[in-house]
Amino acid sequence: MIELLLAIANITGGLLLGLTTLDKWDGASDFFNKIAGFLAPFDTVIGLGLIILAFLEFWDGLIFNVVSILGGILLLTHVFGKVPALEAALYKISDKLMPFKAIIGIALLIIGILQIF
Repeated sequence: MIELLLAIANITGGLLLGLTTLDKWDGASDFFNKIAGFLAPFDTVIGLGLIILAFLEFWDGLIFNVVSILGGILLLTHVFGKVPALEAALYKISDKLMPFKAIIGIALLIIGILQIF
């Protein structure tokens, strides 16, 4: 059950993070923009789900779960100001990951699809 929830979180997080690349592949139909528009209000929940579920399944697929945790951190960047004790460290990690946002998003999408099968 946890694997399925993590796969769904990976796919939805990958769609949100990899939107710029997916939009280029999409063309004029705006399919991925419509999906991301529907998922955007849930980015905090998806980010938390990625981090928590990846920690619960950490040793089953170590590299996949590390990518899930990094994706969760990227999805939670707007929430870091509400955690004053960890704010500086979390912003530093997020700033270093931000250039790789699309790559991590596409990787999450692929990992989520692979986890389903």
